[in-house]
Amino acid sequence: MASRCSTILRASARSASSSRYGSLATRSRWLATDAASSSTPSPPPPTSADPRIGRIVDDISGLTLLQAADLVTLLKTRLNIQEIAMPAASAPAPAAAAAEEVAEEEKPKEKTIFNVKLQSFDAGAKPKIIREVKALVPNLTLIDAKKFVESVPKVLKENLAKEDADKLKATFEALGAVVVLE
Repeated sequence: MASRCSTILRASARSASSSRYGSLATRSRWLATDAASSSTPSPPPPTSADPRIGRIVDDISGLTLLQAADLVTLLKTRLNIQEIAMPAASAPAPAAAAAEEVAEEEKPKEKTIFNVKLQSFDAGAKPKIIREVKALVPNLTLIDAKKFVESVPKVLKENLAKEDADKLKATFEALGAVVVLE
């Protein structure tokens, strides 16, 4: 008996609070949906055997978009539901792959970025090469540059454009070193 009374009191409090807090915007929204529903007859929504579910649906359908978004986030946290990334639909792969293969066969791509590698050097040119390496890398001391040159083969510079790599290669080859572009 007491539970029935509390249920009735809650239902009446809900209807009183919804009419108390209803704003002009929500009333106009309801009027707009009423006008749209009266002009086009739509089939009634499927009814559930459980009246609680019907009340929940009615309460949720009366929420604004912001309130519905808050409801979703609260339900996710309370029920410990994690976000799942949905896989994106992709285009048919075989046809696209065939077109790409034809384009690659026609024109092979040229390499535009090179690594300059010091392979070896003449023993007489060692001091000149050490000075050039020290000038190339400003943070190196003379001792560090000597250790660098003695531990060949070693990469001098990475990710250089073709023109810069050719200039660096020509400089070191003029000194008597063997330089390779990778």
